[in-house]
Amino acid sequence: MDINQLEVLATVAREKSFSRAAEVLNRTQPAISQAIRRLEQDVGEKLFDRSSKDGTLTFAGEVLLDHARQMLNLRQSAVNAIREMRDLQHGKITISANEHTVFYLLPLIQEFRKMHPLIKIEVQRGVASRIPKEITAREVELGVISFEPSDDSLVSIPVLTDELTLIVATTHPFAERSVVSVKELGNEIFIAHNAPSPYRQKVLETFDKHKTRLHIAVELPSLEAIKRLVERGVGVALVPKLTAQSEIASGQLRGIAVKEMKLERKLNIVYRKSSELSYAAKAFVKLAREGSKAKSAG
Repeated sequence: MDINQLEVLATVAREKSFSRAAEVLNRTQPAISQAIRRLEQDVGEKLFDRSSKDGTLTFAGEVLLDHARQMLNLRQSAVNAIREMRDLQHGKITISANEHTVFYLLPLIQEFRKMHPLIKIEVQRGVASRIPKEITAREVELGVISFEPSDDSLVSIPVLTDELTLIVATTHPFAERSVVSVKELGNEIFIAHNAPSPYRQKVLETFDKHKTRLHIAVELPSLEAIKRLVERGVGVALVPKLTAQSEIASGQLRGIAVKEMKLERKLNIVYRKSSELSYAAKAFVKLAREGSKAKSAG
């Protein structure tokens, strides 16, 4: 028994004629009759009363017809679901990002939701070094990282360049400055993230190179907590500019460049090279590419 045989059964029952069913299905009448005979052999029951000329179903035929209609409706539902997915009327994107790179996603998600409000976006918090493995293991479809993955099975698309910035409270003596030097930071109390990173190491090396003390008095596990503590005037911090741009724009914090510290990091969207992205993920990557090109042109 296959779905095409069930379609023949339902059509003959609806048209009450083998010949009309053949016309509807664009097949010959002998082909229709043969499909019904095979279906009867599969179920071991007569499905149509051959003495009747109007395609009258037997009781077994009526029982099977009810199930056939359910299966045909399910098939149509599956076809509709695929069509809706293709038209971005249905679907989900799974993305892994860490505490820093998730800030890049926020305006992108906002724009994507305006364009495709029926697509669900699920962002999982990942550890940067493990995000490529999450993608290759198919735990997520996309990832956002601040380095080039070494895995050749991944595609990496640069979408944004971020840099470290010094954030201070609005009451800090540096608040009206746009640039400071490393030497001027020797007496400052720093609040730092307690996760090790290549950029933390570069900061340590820069201070050491300029023979300046880096006084880290508080370490926290959250960038949000670091910003709130800086805002309260407890100390200053070096953070990715992207993570503090809303507070800087609103005047809650001041962002200051450190002239000896041009530490840029490129943010990349990564995904599996050998896998076909879902329609929703393709649209998301396309929007990210367009946003990157617009920023470059600007």
